[in-house]
Amino acid sequence: MKYKKFGNSDLNVSRICMGCMGFGDASNGQHSWTIDEEHSREIVKWGL
Repeated sequence: MKYKKFGNSDLNVSRICMGCMGFGDASNGQHSWTIDEEHSREIVKWGL
């Protein structure tokens, strides 16, 4: 599995799973603090 530094931190994360609990549709049974797909994609793109 390939790992990559996350941003400027010393944290190594797999390119497959970055911990996406905060991504989802708050109006569709998700947590109220989840962010929508458009913003989720921006974060994933930044992290890779």
